[in-house]
Amino acid sequence: MTLDELLGQLFDFSNYGQLLVLVQNSIIAAAVLGIVGGLIGVFVMQRDMAFAVHGISELSFAGAAGALLLGANVVAGSLVGSLIAAAIIGLLGARARDRNSIIGVLMPFGLGLGLLFLALYPGRSGNKFGLLTGQIISVNIPQLGLLIGISILVLAVLLFIWRPLTFDSLDSEVAAARGVPTRGLSFTFMVLLGLTVAVSVQIIGALLVLALLVTPAAAALRLSSSPVLVPVLSMLFGLVSAVGGILLAIGGSLPISPYITTISFLIYVVARIIGTAKSRTRRRRGGSPAGRVPSTPIMVGE
Repeated sequence: MTLDELLGQLFDFSNYGQLLVLVQNSIIAAAVLGIVGGLIGVFVMQRDMAFAVHGISELSFAGAAGALLLGANVVAGSLVGSLIAAAIIGLLGARARDRNSIIGVLMPFGLGLGLLFLALYPGRSGNKFGLLTGQIISVNIPQLGLLIGISILVLAVLLFIWRPLTFDSLDSEVAAARGVPTRGLSFTFMVLLGLTVAVSVQIIGALLVLALLVTPAAAALRLSSSPVLVPVLSMLFGLVSAVGGILLAIGGSLPISPYITTISFLIYVVARIIGTAKSRTRRRRGGSPAGRVPSTPIMVGE
């Protein structure tokens, strides 16, 4: 394959306007998922649960594949798988060591079960592949309504428990000593995470869901530690990654997930470079030898 043929497969914007109309539902879904994933991703990072996202996605994939095999609603199957995984991790994985062990057991089981269901499925191979890597034209009106409804529920509950969940995420022992129901919060958060993973699988696929639920928040944390700015940046990065990936994928013949993951990764790389530069600048300004006055005065708030 020549370079021109490769670029033509990646980017072909002829008939772009007509194709854009066909994927309106997917664009709306991607925007909603980018915002929700970016917001909940902040807590995923604070609670060191990036591994849990991948574990839940594998059982979500198994549920979706089982529903596909049985001719049932794929989103419903994905929800069942995600909630089962979230409940198991939330109930049994109170400590980080136990949680990682449980996730390590669930991941190969969920992936193997999902692959078994796909091997037994007699339908189109595109449906099988889409569960792993996402599909650009895969969201109909009922599915979009379900996705928006679940996303609104996740956002509402997350905002309601925001302060105690933040306290528990930063210092669970002190939060428990202050009377915060840490176990109940952990379980609730796992359920919210399971719901978010389930609705994300249909757009970006089970294997690459981390690009919406981890990478935007990781990028935001490289740029700021503000409790207000970090969630805003994370939602913005998630929105740009998801919608930008859809808009680029319209012109190509590849699955949507490579476009979303590439944009998300590039945002993280730029954020890391900026964050590293800012850290070095702060160290130079504050690293003068004791007893000497810095040659450049440090302004308050810098």
